[in-house]
Amino acid sequence: MTDQTPKGPLSDLKVVEMGTLIAGPFCGQVLGDFGADVVKVEDPGKGDPMRQWGRSLPKGLSPWWPVIGRNKRSVALDLRQPEGRELALALIDQADVLIENFRPGAMEKWGMGYEALAARNPRLVMARVSGFGQTGPYSERAGYGLIGEAMGGLRYVTGEPDRPPARAGISIGDSLTALHAVIGVMMALHHRERTGRGQMIDAALYESVLSVMENLVTEYDLTGYVRERSGSILPGIAPSNVYPCANGESLLIGGNGDAVFARLAATMGREDLAADPRYATHAARGENQAELDRIVSDWTRNWPLPELLALLEANGVPCGRIFRAPDMLEDPQFAARQSIVEVDHPVFGKVKMQNAFPKLSETPGGVRWPGPALGEHTREVLEGLGVDAGRLAELAARKITALG
Repeated sequence: MTDQTPKGPLSDLKVVEMGTLIAGPFCGQVLGDFGADVVKVEDPGKGDPMRQWGRSLPKGLSPWWPVIGRNKRSVALDLRQPEGRELALALIDQADVLIENFRPGAMEKWGMGYEALAARNPRLVMARVSGFGQTGPYSERAGYGLIGEAMGGLRYVTGEPDRPPARAGISIGDSLTALHAVIGVMMALHHRERTGRGQMIDAALYESVLSVMENLVTEYDLTGYVRERSGSILPGIAPSNVYPCANGESLLIGGNGDAVFARLAATMGREDLAADPRYATHAARGENQAELDRIVSDWTRNWPLPELLALLEANGVPCGRIFRAPDMLEDPQFAARQSIVEVDHPVFGKVKMQNAFPKLSETPGGVRWPGPALGEHTREVLEGLGVDAGRLAELAARKITALG
């Protein structure tokens, strides 16, 4: 059962989410986290594939779906059928925002391109998420997150220099694109406040990755330098690395600023390092990065991680453990800020997941319910559009919809 109590700064917004997997649905998740009424339109057969995704399926269910489907209402409609599209259009007519991440052209084939929808609902903000954008020679290609990460430049610079490009360990390209889509939605809604008109947001995977690639293109344009993989370091930034501890664990230390490095050197009992011309300045430490990292490593490996962490923190040296999920669940900082919350689930009983971020002082977001069952809200949503029980039963019998 869903908690319909308005929460968050977007509680007056109606959002229709169409599409599957991560990039589009994560955009809907963020809007839902901050109070928007997100109605997710899914295929009546299997729904979003995220319902089946995951390394393991406890109790036959994906542990991914409770997170990416949270705070949404599920409506099952077959968009391949005219009646399904008719009902989807009725939903969109009342919406503030539409999110879709089909391959470009699919919505137009269904009569749901932006121009057609804006003619019916001029205030509509339509976020279109795709691999390569709605225009250009690649626009109709299938584009998953890994392709966007590669084309946007992230994959090439990720990993160890003597190995092939690596991935980040999460679907970072999809998530970056979703966040760019959310930013676009917020800007478009601000524009609508002034003009009364909606607009289309065109969020491409490869461009969303490209946007966070710092000075990669400019540096090449001005100097001809191609940034390469550098493993756990940033070339020329030292000491800033992962350092070994006595118990086999590792600790991150960021001591690259002049004042911070002086504190690190004093903590090591090596005040001479801060005065040594090879390490006295940021540029000099960068030039002698490998040697400096060896010096720091020779010192850190004599310390068990807890003692080293406490010592560095006491002396104002930025440092941190490398967290895994168990560490997050045990950490007092996570607990104090409620970074992880526990949510009631109809099958799992209780399920832990990350909270809604960022934190707002007056209108915070939150997790009201986990990802719903397929079609769980079909009846309540369609009845809200004026569809009677007999018509719903007929649509369900013809598998145009599914009633949860």
